[in-house]
Amino acid sequence: MTRLIVATAGLAGLALLAFTGGSANAERAVQIPAALKDVPRTPGLQTAVFAGGCFWGMEAVFEGVKGVQSVTSGYAGGTAQTAQYDIVSTETTGHAEAVRIVYDPAKVSYATLLRVYFSVAHNPTELNRQGPDSGPSYRSAIFPQNATQQQVAAAYIAQLQKAHVFDQPIVTRVETGKFFPAESYHQDFFRLNPYHPYIVRFDKPKVAAFKTAFASIAR
Repeated sequence: MTRLIVATAGLAGLALLAFTGGSANAERAVQIPAALKDVPRTPGLQTAVFAGGCFWGMEAVFEGVKGVQSVTSGYAGGTAQTAQYDIVSTETTGHAEAVRIVYDPAKVSYATLLRVYFSVAHNPTELNRQGPDSGPSYRSAIFPQNATQQQVAAAYIAQLQKAHVFDQPIVTRVETGKFFPAESYHQDFFRLNPYHPYIVRFDKPKVAAFKTAFASIAR
């Protein structure tokens, strides 16, 4: 995986890396409409699984959303036997780096989580990559946990495509597959490693953009 290699280059080297294409949402939130459809707000906690590049930044963004109870970094779309960082890094397992979000639908809706996901948590127009990281494990993908989530996610992608809110087409896929937690050293990486070069260069601006654009739901 690219990020562990570039992270050793130091901030000066990382500053030379730039996002291309419709990557503005890596530094600021893209203004997008709310979803026209949503999952009914039933009692009890619900789960969402999103993939969108390095899970460190995705985890950090969603941990800052009011109503989110927990966020776990992991791998979705492959098998349990190969859901290990070193193996996933070979880009042959079918996994995507993903986050599992446990949330209270009485406080935040699935549609709102989708809006954060598309607006600022990642760039949905980059195919099999995010910023400096490339390969199918960095793909943009949603893993619905039930049929209603699947319908809402697909409808929102179609809505955003029709609205042409991004410069390039959305490449986000709606997939099926189980989620497997990543190794312990990947969990809460943003919080535990605030001065890591990758966090400073790529994830802190993303989290700051989220807090500015979604102040009403940010912790």
